[in-house]
Amino acid sequence: MSLIKFIRISLIIQISVIFNNFHAVTSSFDLNPRHFPKDFLWGVGSSSYQIEGGWNADDKGESIWDYMTHNHPEKIADRSNGDISSDSYHHWRRDVQMVHELHVKTYRFSISWPRIMPGGYMNQVSTAGIKYYSALIDELLHYNITPMVTMYHWELPQRLQELGGWTNPEIIPLFKDYARLLLEMFGDRVQIWTTINEPWHVCEHGYGVDYMAPAYNYPGIPAYLCGHNLLKAHAEVVHMYRAEYKKRQGGRMGITLDTSWMEPKSNSPEDREASQRALEFYVGWFGHPIFSTHGNYPATMVDRIRNLSKEQGFSRSRLPEFTKEEIQRIRGTADFFGINTYTTSLVTSNDHNNSAKFPIPSFNHDMGVVESQDPNWTGSGSVWLKVYPKGIYNLLMWIKKEYNNPPVIVTESGVSDRGGLEDYPRVDYYNQYLNFVLDALEDGANVQGYIAWSLMDSYEWKAGFTEKFGLYHVDFNDPQRKRTPKISARVFAHICKTNRIDWNYRPSLNEEQITAMSRLPALETTSGSAGRGLSQRSYLRNIIVRSLSLVVIVLALAKYLK
Repeated sequence: MSLIKFIRISLIIQISVIFNNFHAVTSSFDLNPRHFPKDFLWGVGSSSYQIEGGWNADDKGESIWDYMTHNHPEKIADRSNGDISSDSYHHWRRDVQMVHELHVKTYRFSISWPRIMPGGYMNQVSTAGIKYYSALIDELLHYNITPMVTMYHWELPQRLQELGGWTNPEIIPLFKDYARLLLEMFGDRVQIWTTINEPWHVCEHGYGVDYMAPAYNYPGIPAYLCGHNLLKAHAEVVHMYRAEYKKRQGGRMGITLDTSWMEPKSNSPEDREASQRALEFYVGWFGHPIFSTHGNYPATMVDRIRNLSKEQGFSRSRLPEFTKEEIQRIRGTADFFGINTYTTSLVTSNDHNNSAKFPIPSFNHDMGVVESQDPNWTGSGSVWLKVYPKGIYNLLMWIKKEYNNPPVIVTESGVSDRGGLEDYPRVDYYNQYLNFVLDALEDGANVQGYIAWSLMDSYEWKAGFTEKFGLYHVDFNDPQRKRTPKISARVFAHICKTNRIDWNYRPSLNEEQITAMSRLPALETTSGSAGRGLSQRSYLRNIIVRSLSLVVIVLALAKYLK
């Protein structure tokens, strides 16, 4: 083959590659703006321990997080605690202003059980605690913002933990008493309730491993006791609400579960089966008893834990059994399916030799799934959180298929960094994830709302203050805890106001933000702006310009070489 002929063939191949790439890009990007439904519920979220501070203000009681962070600071990445945090106990009016600035329709926040009932019992109710939340709710309503209240976001009174916490069946009537007080005090003004946030974390991370408070590190047994009591407590509260309050208060009540999307590591039948099994253990553990047609725990979970328990020498399954009456009482006890999701895991099966070296017994060994992530996925400020936008679509479609398309509210979704106001990666995260929420809506998923996590930087549990999820920056060195909107706050507000994603809207820092940036440590002025990326249309425009330039060069060379 002559050199000229070889060059001609190479040029033809290059042209083909250019146009194939161009077609791939244009087919994956929707240039026509798509709108969310008119009644789509936009929101932003927070939780009491993470933002309130005031840990011993007035007559508030001690929580399990107060106890753990004060007695075991070594369990926290920076040895910090939430004693002051964002100090929302004193700056709640500014918080509501921020929610209003975001143009959202709802603010999801939680109530601190020990702030309302210091010892966990009805014998002591805090007037100051009632007044605090009542004023917050009234201020939200003043701005036409719907309060979405979580009854339990991990703040158990320490005195109840000393009874065994969620592993003790006594928690069921106690949680019902607590919920009744909230409904009596606030139910006339609260239209959306969530009983419990992320029961998987409450049980497995609280009791199964040494992670979230109370950090039992007792794998394979107490987590399942916790889950059993938690489901019964949730159901009793929902039945009470429907029987005594719903008709006159007119609200709705659900529960919030959480999971990463479990992506098969390969297309093999074994990895696809591992994906389904992982979702049944993570979501189905609490979702199946409430949302499935027949109720009860997933059959896969029941069978695996029973069989493994027998192999391990236990006289009965480590997973407690519901009676037929309990199955019926729990089934259907939610008006909506709340789901928190941030990232995706790649999954494959653990082998019979337990090569993953999971403790025996343990939740992970029972599930029998090994999780990992693709190192090429975009990272964040958290080791566990990598950006995989299609995961939220896959998860929403799985819920649609598994539970007969229930009404779903994405009650948490967001991304972390290490600080700063110029947080373009967070802008990209919301644009990309919301784009896939739109895809799920168009493919029939009954998604009713999306709540961004979180309103502001705050105490990030085991990570302390090292990881930031906020749309608003909080200056933790300022006694007044000054809040400043990040770039992402302005973009998210634009999405909520227009009800659509605008890929071209990527504002620069304004005067307020530049002034705030000048006061930040060097780490925060650089970490947030890393990896700005390009908007969807800008990226497409660059592809088009570069491709056309190459075509011109290629055609000129081809003509020259004739």
